[in-house]
Amino acid sequence: MTQNTAAKSPVTLLGLGAMGTALARTWLDAGHPLTVWNRTPSRADALVPEGAKAADSAAAAVAASGLVIVCLLDDASVGAALDGVDLTGKDLVNLTTTTPAQARARAAWATERGARYLDGGIMAVPPMVGVPEAGGYVFYSGSRELFELHQEALAVPVGTVYVGEDAGFAALHDVALLSAMYGMFGGVAHAFALIRREDIDPSAFAPLLSGWIAAMAGPSVLQTAAQLKSGDYTTDVVSNLAMQVAGTPTFETTAEEQGVSPELIQPYFELMRRRLAVGSGEEDLTGVVDLLLK
Repeated sequence: MTQNTAAKSPVTLLGLGAMGTALARTWLDAGHPLTVWNRTPSRADALVPEGAKAADSAAAAVAASGLVIVCLLDDASVGAALDGVDLTGKDLVNLTTTTPAQARARAAWATERGARYLDGGIMAVPPMVGVPEAGGYVFYSGSRELFELHQEALAVPVGTVYVGEDAGFAALHDVALLSAMYGMFGGVAHAFALIRREDIDPSAFAPLLSGWIAAMAGPSVLQTAAQLKSGDYTTDVVSNLAMQVAGTPTFETTAEEQGVSPELIQPYFELMRRRLAVGSGEEDLTGVVDLLLK
């Protein structure tokens, strides 16, 4: 063990899927003593020559370090892996994708077992891990004291963004951003479907689509946030709700002419029409947010 390695805090990592393995290599490269465990032991074989210590059980892995990182399939996997494991005095950081309610329940579960808890939502894919310029980061929520204590180690793989003491907030931020991403993907799929049967090169169309999304999305997101905060949905409106609803038949007719299903855009159009029926035509599209609340 080098002097540099000895100076770094030990880390235990449970879970060696694609993400877990990528995380493991960054801690090893940074000189952190690393103990790893995976339900399928062979997943650790490639990491041992790189300096990792493979534990034969989750309990042994947890016992090896004060800082325990969990990156498993789902919340049920976390419960199964740590069932009966002594967590007294451990700092448990859960990077497993869960719901906000599951994160809060898991935080209470950890506290009952004598551990401090942080929940994390990874906003990166494995190739982004260990590559600062890729822009990946992890949302963290839960104990601020715990986050600040281990921030240096947690920041080794990707950036860190602390979002609050509520343990569910990391998962909520994660799912909210990913939900927006899938909505964008839906719009992109519809756009490509419209040109699919025409003599239009998708590769030539792609920069136009990408640039348009970037130009529209950034300002729109900021304006929606400002309007939600103020409660005034009529401030700085460029294209009001009445005008945009009036234009929706053109999009639906174009889809029909192109032989494209409108199923990706019609639900949003229906929400726009519902909002127009109960709100003001001078509003922005922000009122749609309120219609989604049950």
